[in-house]
This record gives sequence, structure tokens and C-alpha cells, in this order.
Amino acid sequence: MLDACAVLVDEVGYDGLTTTLLAERAEVAIGSVYQFFPDKRAIVQALTLRNMEAYLQRLSARFAQGDLENWWDGVDAGIDEYISMHRSLPGFRTLHFGDVVDVHLLDDERDNNAVIAEELARVLVEQFGVADEPRLRFALEIAVESADALIKLAFRRDPEGDDEVLVEAKALIREYLHRHVDVTTG
Repeated sequence: MLDACAVLVDEVGYDGLTTTLLAERAEVAIGSVYQFFPDKRAIVQALTLRNMEAYLQRLSARFAQGDLENWWDGVDAGIDEYISMHRSLPGFRTLHFGDVVDVHLLDDERDNNAVIAEELARVLVEQFGVADEPRLRFALEIAVESADALIKLAFRRDPEGDDEVLVEAKALIREYLHRHVDVTTG
């Protein structure tokens, strides 16, 4: 059902998505949809959580390759994986991490980008020994918001992502974080 949802949301958008349409596309009875999901928001939330898990798995795999020497390589990898998911993962370009539906779709207490920033902070601390300080988390929230906006701009300008905008987005984020993360790592 989630795979069908991902394809449908790209075709009709979140507003056009219905549980009936999903049941038809997934070739299941409508009762089966409601057995697992009370409404379309719950379906999209499950898809968004799956996308978040996929993103984190992709980052882990990228870090496991061992070719990232510095924390900024990890940041670049995070941006690259996000862009790759926009280009290749059904439903991701429309939903991102759920902000189209609800800015608190991933967590009731924090907005979606704050959840992403928290996960990136965890990865940078674990993988690169970056100091785990509140300033890091704040800087990453700013960076994630900025990157998200610029990546959305790139995909509005070109369905495959305007490379010029994407290059500038990565440079902007890297420069911004250098001002903050270098200070915390000493």
C-alpha cells in the first residue's frame, strides 16, 4: 500500500489522494486500507517515516564506505542523498519528509526539519566526533531549513533539480556550518 501511495501522491498530490484511490491502485479492498490506516494522513505518515528510515540507511551506507574524511564530507553526503531521493524515490519529491501534510508529521513535539537536524547531529557526533553541543543542533536546524528551501527551489526550476542551484545550496550550507561546527570541534 505504501508503494502505491508513493506513486499516487506524485500523480495526484496529497490533496488528490484518497483512501479509495489508494485501495484501487494497491488492488486491495478499502477495508484493508482502513485495517492498517485510519485515514490518508496516517498512510502518508507511514510513508514519510519509511522515507526517513531509507534516508538514514542511505547515509549509514555512505558513511560505511569510509571515503568521508571530514564532517563537511558527511554534510555533503547528507545533501547528496536527499537530492538523490528527490530524483529517484517515488513520492519523495512531493512529500519530502511530510511537511506538505503537517510540519509535525514525524514527531508531535518537533517539526519535521528539526527531526532531520537532530538525526544529522547524531550522525556527525558519532561518525566525526563533532562536539555534541546545543549550538551544533541550532546550526544544523538553520542549515536543514536552508537546504530544504533551496533544494525545493532547484526542483521547481527543473524537474531533475537545477544543478546550478544545488551546487550553490551545498556551498552555502558548507560555508554556514564551517562558522559554527569548526568552533565546536576545537
